Amino acid sequence: MGLFSFLKRKNDDAGAGLLMPETRLRAGEPSRLDTEAERERQREIARATAAKIDEIELEMTSSIFNDEPDWGSGARRPAAAIPVAPPEPEEVPEPAALPATAPAVEESAILYANGQAVLAEQLLRDSLASLGRHERLPWWMLFDLYQATGREQDFESVAIDYASHFETSPPAWQPLLPAPDAGGSGGPAPAVAAAEAFCAVLDASVAPRLARLLASKAPLVRLDFGALRSADEEGCARLLAALQSLRAGGRELVLAGADTLLAVLRPMLAIGAREASQAPWLLLLELLLLTHREKDFEEAAMDYCVTFEVSPPSFEAPQHVSTAAPAAAGGDRYMLPAVLAGEALPLFEAIDAYAAGRDTLVLDCSRLARMDYACASALQARLRVHLEAGKRVELRELNHLVATLLRLLGAEAGLKLYPHRY
Repeated sequence: MGLFSFLKRKNDDAGAGLLMPETRLRAGEPSRLDTEAERERQREIARATAAKIDEIELEMTSSIFNDEPDWGSGARRPAAAIPVAPPEPEEVPEPAALPATAPAVEESAILYANGQAVLAEQLLRDSLASLGRHERLPWWMLFDLYQATGREQDFESVAIDYASHFETSPPAWQPLLPAPDAGGSGGPAPAVAAAEAFCAVLDASVAPRLARLLASKAPLVRLDFGALRSADEEGCARLLAALQSLRAGGRELVLAGADTLLAVLRPMLAIGAREASQAPWLLLLELLLLTHREKDFEEAAMDYCVTFEVSPPSFEAPQHVSTAAPAAAGGDRYMLPAVLAGEALPLFEAIDAYAAGRDTLVLDCSRLARMDYACASALQARLRVHLEAGKRVELRELNHLVATLLRLLGAEAGLKLYPHRY
């Protein structure tokens, strides 16, 4: 695709974006606001306030950092489209993540576990007007239900009310990739994942770690960037080559803390600095592609082609990449599949094999959308065997529907449950 065609496509996309209607909650659905008109008025106020804050911040930034040349006269920084790196995750869940003791929470978890997602959704939505006024868990469970079933519009609609009600930022849409059918089986098979948690600096010292991942026979590879704080050109080049090699080899990738690495890369880029290395640019584009951020990818691709006078790369989202939150625990993990239902004996035997020779078992649930009631009970019983053998057993990055079900079954009496955070 030539530069002219690329710019025309960008302009057409921008024009189309102005015509897209905003998502809204349907009439009669629970919120702390009394009427739909009042709710819409509050949303407009919130949007106007956010726009004004952005304008003020831009003016302040321009007045403080006014030493950059005009476009065309030298290098300049690309627009900041990536959020600031989040703080390092803590080892234990926040107190707010503990379950609400309410029938609506427990019943919806059981309904969803048994494949009745529609009834679970209705129960959760009905509970927002009462329980949801002071408890966040039913909102989180509803968000997870929508992400597990690939319903982005419904997710964004409820997220607006959530942000308004709790006066906080709305959660980001991070669907399971590929999104499984919450009512059926399927999805990626369980497997041991080769995992690597990167240190604060991405430089040439990562070579042995990347070599271990490339040499591993594991079909899944998890890379955790949550602790990164800086990078150099050689480190970027080595990580870029490894990511491209893993993707070309058909490996399934789980990228934890991808936003942290993106925030580290962004200050390294200067539009028009043709003498600089292309590695940070290409690594940024690779991460945007892997995380399915087409709009950000195309904006960065235009800056890249202007800087180095080359045709911009095209966006072709991969099919075997998912994202996750950073985690404090390192080491290889056992990745659970998208759905656990029915006969689970082969899974339990595979977990037993994974446990051999390990003091800590880490079951990664970042791809797990649903676990039925019978399988949850059987899994808990099987894991208790390992607890009794003196091992530590962790279930990481649980969605809140599955976490609530396991708590209902008493899994917290020994097992370490770590739901993901909103």
